[in-house]
Amino acid sequence: MADKDTPLLIKRYASRRLYNTETSDYVTLDEIAKFIRAGRDVQIIDLKSGDDLTRQYLLQIIADHESQGENVLPINVLTDLVRSYSSGVQSVVPDFLAASFEMLRDGQSKMLENFSNPMSALPGFEAMKAQQEAFFKAMSGGWTGSAAAPNEDGVKESKSEDLDEIKSQLADLQKKLSRLG
Repeated sequence: MADKDTPLLIKRYASRRLYNTETSDYVTLDEIAKFIRAGRDVQIIDLKSGDDLTRQYLLQIIADHESQGENVLPINVLTDLVRSYSSGVQSVVPDFLAASFEMLRDGQSKMLENFSNPMSALPGFEAMKAQQEAFFKAMSGGWTGSAAAPNEDGVKESKSEDLDEIKSQLADLQKKLSRLG
C-alpha cells in the first residue's frame, strides 16, 4: 500500500495522458480528484520537461466542477481572485486562503469529534457518567437479592454505603450545574 504522506506521482506524457506511477495505469482528472478527496496529495509532472504541472491540473479540476454546476466558489470570490492577480496584493491572498482552509479543516475535525459523542462536550459529563454507573451498580445489587454489591476491588459494600456515595455524587453534580446556570 502506498504511503499517504508522500504525494502520488502522476506523469503526463506528450500525448497528454496522465500515468499513475503507483498502479502503472492511466488515470483521468476525475480519478485524480477522487484521490485528493480521499486525502491523498498528488504531484503531476511533465515527463519530457520535468515541469511541475500540479497547480495547472488542480485548477482544471476546479474549473471542471464549477462548469458542471458544482459551484463552490461564489462569483465575488472568483472576481476578487482575478483582481488579486493584477494588484500588488498577490502575496496576501495565498496566505489568507491557506489560513482560511486550515481553520475550516480544524473546525470540521473538531465537529466530527464532538459529533461522535455530543454529550462528552458538556461540563460535568464525566461526573454524571460516574454517578450513573454507581447508581446502576447499586441497583443491580438489589435485583440479585444480595445485601451488598461488590465494589471495584471486589469488596462487598452495604447498600447504605452505595446510596451515600450516590447522594454525594448527585450533590456534587447539582453544585456544578448550579454554577453553570
